[in-house]
Amino acid sequence: MKEDYIKRINTILLFIDDNLDSELSLEIIASIGSYSPFHFHRIFKAITNETLNAYITRKRIEKTASILLHQKNVSITELSLQYGFSSNSSFTKTFKKFYGISPSDFRKSSPSKYSKIRQAESKNGQQNGLFEEYICSITNHVNWIKMNAKIEIIEMPKLDLAFITQIGHEGLGNAYGRLMQWAIPKGLLKEDSKMLTIYHDSFKITDPNKVRMSACLILKEKIKADGEIGLTAIEKGKCIVGHFEIGIHEFEKAWTGLFIWMNENGFKKADRNPFEIYHNNFNEHPEKIAIVDFCIPVE
Repeated sequence: MKEDYIKRINTILLFIDDNLDSELSLEIIASIGSYSPFHFHRIFKAITNETLNAYITRKRIEKTASILLHQKNVSITELSLQYGFSSNSSFTKTFKKFYGISPSDFRKSSPSKYSKIRQAESKNGQQNGLFEEYICSITNHVNWIKMNAKIEIIEMPKLDLAFITQIGHEGLGNAYGRLMQWAIPKGLLKEDSKMLTIYHDSFKITDPNKVRMSACLILKEKIKADGEIGLTAIEKGKCIVGHFEIGIHEFEKAWTGLFIWMNENGFKKADRNPFEIYHNNFNEHPEKIAIVDFCIPVE
């Protein structure tokens, strides 16, 4: 399985290198490695410590820098258009973020000042060394998961839910407050009641202010919804369930590690939304620890 994983990621890295002057959308690149966009974006960030867009931008800037040093006849405007920048000014602004000077000044400068360029060029044809760092990153995530999670493959029962739609992560706590205010007078909030968040979008793909979530209460009886409360259900199905006792700041690491574990163990995400089930109120824990299940539906 690990060999297959390495092969797929290597194929993606090589594809990006060979197509820096072409369209490199998330959908296109994910399909090269036979990943879903949702899954691939998490894996790519875990491996490279860069988002896909940041990685591609950096690679394109490094490529144009190399051309500026070695091909004096290529115009800067031509380069900016060839490597996906909307305008010469956009290219110049991005280039200066990496090297501190404009492309034209860079071309005039002594190459000896820019060992970073030669180091980048020396990586050509040496993907194995670069990939060792990536595999190390994967190993670190997997080891963290092993230390901090109990992972099971479970046939989850159907879960009937009352929910409030929340757009943007900042207001999620407020949405749960309103949900509880609705549930308490109806006698729905009991000592063993569980809250649940469904993620309809990925924070790696969608702007955090636009991510849609459902703040849910798991129901044990049939009810009628009213106002902003809706009724929905998570259908019965197989899930990877990671049981965690972690701080809120570790949620992203937990999700990333769980998706890596999924891939390493040969599972494929189903076309259903991931979700979290909360077993305590972390605000009431003396160490602010959340006892939570992270659930990935799989085929």
